[in-house]
Amino acid sequence: MNLVYAILIVVFLSLAIIPFLNSKMKGILTLASVISVSILSSIPAIKALTGESTELLLSGTIVTSTIPVRIDALSAWFILTINFTFITGIIYGISYMQAYKKQKANLSLHWISYILAHTALVAICSVQNSLVFLIAWEIMALSAFLLVIFESYSAKTLKAGINYLIQSHISILLLTLGFIWIFYKTGSFDFNAIRDFANSTTAFGGLVLMICFFMGFAIKAGFVPFHTWLPLAHPAAPAHISGIMSGVIIKIGIYGILRMLFLIRTDYLAIGYFILFISIVSGVYGVMLAILQHNLKRLLAYHSIENIGIIGIGIGLGCIGLGTENNLLSILGFSGALLHTLNHSLFKSLLFYSAGNIYQSVHTVNIEQLGGVGKNMKQTAFLFLIASLAICGLPPFNGFVSEFIIYSGIFNGIHDATFLNLMFLIFSIFGLVLIGGLAILCFTKAFGTIFLGSPRHSFHQKPKESNFAKRIPMYLIVVLIITIGIFPTAFLKALSLPVSQLSGISTADSIPLETSVSKTISQIGYVSLLFIVIAGVIFFIRKKFTVSNLYKTSSTWGCGYTGQVSKMQYTASSFVRNYRKLAEPVLYVHKFKKEVNGIFPGKAWHETHPKDKIEELFISSPIRQFKHFLNFFGKLQSGNPQMYILYGTVFITLLIAVPQVYEIIKTLLKFLNNL
Repeated sequence: MNLVYAILIVVFLSLAIIPFLNSKMKGILTLASVISVSILSSIPAIKALTGESTELLLSGTIVTSTIPVRIDALSAWFILTINFTFITGIIYGISYMQAYKKQKANLSLHWISYILAHTALVAICSVQNSLVFLIAWEIMALSAFLLVIFESYSAKTLKAGINYLIQSHISILLLTLGFIWIFYKTGSFDFNAIRDFANSTTAFGGLVLMICFFMGFAIKAGFVPFHTWLPLAHPAAPAHISGIMSGVIIKIGIYGILRMLFLIRTDYLAIGYFILFISIVSGVYGVMLAILQHNLKRLLAYHSIENIGIIGIGIGLGCIGLGTENNLLSILGFSGALLHTLNHSLFKSLLFYSAGNIYQSVHTVNIEQLGGVGKNMKQTAFLFLIASLAICGLPPFNGFVSEFIIYSGIFNGIHDATFLNLMFLIFSIFGLVLIGGLAILCFTKAFGTIFLGSPRHSFHQKPKESNFAKRIPMYLIVVLIITIGIFPTAFLKALSLPVSQLSGISTADSIPLETSVSKTISQIGYVSLLFIVIAGVIFFIRKKFTVSNLYKTSSTWGCGYTGQVSKMQYTASSFVRNYRKLAEPVLYVHKFKKEVNGIFPGKAWHETHPKDKIEELFISSPIRQFKHFLNFFGKLQSGNPQMYILYGTVFITLLIAVPQVYEIIKTLLKFLNNL
């Protein structure tokens, strides 16, 4: 109880003081507030992961009655992930936002929204009263909206923010419908009433309720086809906000789905097939679109959709394991999903922070204009490379561990699968393999085009490395990425209680099932450590015995052609040209080009603009048609005073005539009735 009140005091004091401080102190106070809330909320979270769950009953109102605050193992995992990401985000953000220090009013609102978003996310993971949960969800949505539109003077930023806000409220509407249904049937706002309702209703009713909640949470998580806000909002936000949005704000949708799966014990096989199918489509569709992007932050945004798909595959496998009573498949599916939730928050926030470094150095994230940035930003290039390897699921980094667990679950489930299960599991393998291969292609393109080669564009100032304050949180993330890759079993042990909670298998019973997989993962960790040691020794020897003055910088040999070197290298578009031609039937690519022709050819160019087909079909096209429909009414506003007098006359005539007509019809109907 004291922890809750302490958190509220810290938050309200911070919100009251921030507007009166200078730009630097605003960030420092926000850092102090976020760290304080993180420490206070992490204490019960760490206890919950060791088996000591926290349950409090706060006094409520006539409407809410008491407000239960329960921090169990599932809540704890997400709270700790949220806290770490928000701490690294604020450390990076203080330095990043120094470029906007003259915008004092905007900075005050920005840091206030940051604190509110953090507190609301922790509250969502803790509060188990549906009405208060929705209030916290609304605070989270509004504060995230304000964080996204920091550069509100840009029309594109405002459009992205409003798009996010509208779709967030569609999410809230679906969640509200589900909670109203529960309250109507049980008369309680407590989350335990959801379990009671699910136990008392039919299997079909539980399935419908679960799908209603899934769609509400899937909008926030970014599953296809509910993802269209995400590629717009992430690029529009400042880099540290993009990091926390991709790292944890979309993961609150995953938390909601898992929480409802825990409470609504329905037909797990059906819901598992449903989640698995949507997740595979999300993963493949996200990475296919990511490869074609020219904007680095938009590219990373589509990779968030891809990784949400991977997490969803783990959840789907866990549900199928529950439905078929395959305990090992259930354990591995949920373990992979939860660990990948943490892993993605780490390497994706690191990638967005790297993109922020690039943006503040050269003031663009257009991949086609970049090139050779690694020569002047060596540490950012190194950090981006580690994050790229991790997101591609390559050892010795954390992404490999969680994907390996999901693969292990699939191969285990194949042994005694029915025909339908076998088809879905094989579909999952093909999906994961395709996602992994395309991710490697995408980040090979991104890293090579941005950091290697020669500059493709002459900037006003030479690219330079970001300051040390920005790199501190990035190195903290790298340490955790490598730690998970080397010591994966420690994190799997921390996951034993959340997984046991979701699968319904006691911790003691799950240990024998995990033993064989744990041994393999432990051996992978040892091999990863050996690989890092060998790589470190080779690098040390190279550094120690290589004479630096033998190196000199000169232009690349042009094969006898003395043209511009920058134009003789691959662009981002040309690098993936073969892939684009294969993917065009599935995706939506606009091409603009002028061919080289004639004896003395003029200037030629070739441009590709990838579009999201789902966004085009379900959002952009309907909006255009609606605008076209409204344009017909624009003719009424002719500017002619005589027409306006006519409108008024017609309106007054209708006001007089309609009641008279109504009375005539009423009298006529009465007369006919008497006949």
